[in-house]
Amino acid sequence: MRHMTTSLSAGALLDAHWHRPCPRSSRYSYWREVLGGGTCINAGFYSRAKPSFVQQAGWDADLVNQSYPWVEERIVHWPKVAPWQAALRDGLLEAGVSPYNGYTYDHLYGTKVGGTIFDETGYRHTAADLLAAANPNNLRVLLYASVNKIVFNTKQGHRKPRAIGVQFKDENGRHHQAFLREERGSEIIVSAGAIGSPQLLLLSGIGPRNELKKHNISVTIRNEHVGKGMSDNPMNSIFVPMKSPTKQSLIETVGITDAGVFIEASSGFSQTDDSIHCHHGIMSAEIGQLSTIPPKKRSFNAIQKYVDNKYSLPKEVFDGGFILEKIDGPLSTGNLVLVDTDVDSNPSVTFNYFQHPKDLSRCVYGIKTIEKILKTNHFTNLTANGAGYPMETLLNMSISANINLIPKHTNDTTSLEQFCRDTVTTIWHYHGGCHVGKVVDQQYRVIGISGLRVVDGSTLFRSPGTNPQATVLMMGRYMGVKILRERLGQAAGV
Repeated sequence: MRHMTTSLSAGALLDAHWHRPCPRSSRYSYWREVLGGGTCINAGFYSRAKPSFVQQAGWDADLVNQSYPWVEERIVHWPKVAPWQAALRDGLLEAGVSPYNGYTYDHLYGTKVGGTIFDETGYRHTAADLLAAANPNNLRVLLYASVNKIVFNTKQGHRKPRAIGVQFKDENGRHHQAFLREERGSEIIVSAGAIGSPQLLLLSGIGPRNELKKHNISVTIRNEHVGKGMSDNPMNSIFVPMKSPTKQSLIETVGITDAGVFIEASSGFSQTDDSIHCHHGIMSAEIGQLSTIPPKKRSFNAIQKYVDNKYSLPKEVFDGGFILEKIDGPLSTGNLVLVDTDVDSNPSVTFNYFQHPKDLSRCVYGIKTIEKILKTNHFTNLTANGAGYPMETLLNMSISANINLIPKHTNDTTSLEQFCRDTVTTIWHYHGGCHVGKVVDQQYRVIGISGLRVVDGSTLFRSPGTNPQATVLMMGRYMGVKILRERLGQAAGV
């Protein structure tokens, strides 16, 4: 193995996204590698957390209010509101989700238009763009480098284990090691996300004793909370067929209700007769919806069966748009466990959608709110028959869209609770697994370990705002400034 002596941030520099390419004759999946993590593969929506979230997180409000704008001036833009998004905005207000708060990054009850990381030309700006603000002399980015585990000094005489480096492999599968400089303040920062960070801690021997023992992983430090409290905001959607092909739009407008439900919309996935058979945009069972079914039913065959069945869907099924409702701060939680000790093997993650009855009741509230919106003039004038559709018809269409792998029931349209359970999808707002106070302290240092922090969504107890992107980006700047101030204070002997 090659040894390196350098300061190191062991983070999620590369992200992978499962995708089955078109045309149908293509038989295999491929991996798309990106620099910038989830900011490279999301809907681009940007909206801050509310002040109470900042307070509960124990953050310095002044520094937070400096860190958000630092991100925004580099990668965030205002969208030119698409027709479908304008219809949702007006429909929300007519349905009583008010007041209208205009264009704002702030989290405010009512209806608003948020920011986007897509500029006016459609170019996506990501977390990787923020590297331009760094001093290149102090920055070294290793592409196609995949961290396997963290290396610790556990010699007797040390008060607690200290992280001193990482093992990683390159694009050719060759293994290397990188070690921290022996300088005060040198540390490893893990930023692999709500899935990758707890997985990496477990692979490195930090976690529940029985879980580590099951995979013959030596215990660096026992912590029963690693991988626990995994959560995801459940989402359900109603499909609405339109008179004519709808311009594609991602999330731009949002209704923030005081019942803990967010209403959003997307449109225009069937741009051609064939495109609907390739993907359903964010409504795609191939790209994340395995989390909605029990672990024992998750398999490549399940995905393949779904993909094959999709070819029998009529184009009209997606010739329109979706109105989405998602739950804020779900009370249902799950866990993450290793499948094996290969870092390239996805861990098994269970979110237990709608296990808590309050989450289910909020979903029903959201569906009923969507029904109110669809009865407004703004939507009846857009729909294919010009007079709106009965809700039962739209529910049936939404079920037939086949957006996840869950078996459907005969009472899907008569019971909104059953509709919620059977049509739930992820919105990829995963969080938990490395909670503050349980796995990391208030400064995001891993409890019981020296020289190691986790700074990402895995530390959050709930997803901030209507979308976590803004706050997770802000956390990077916020903690960077905090750590720099800490090191400067140490150097000055303060």
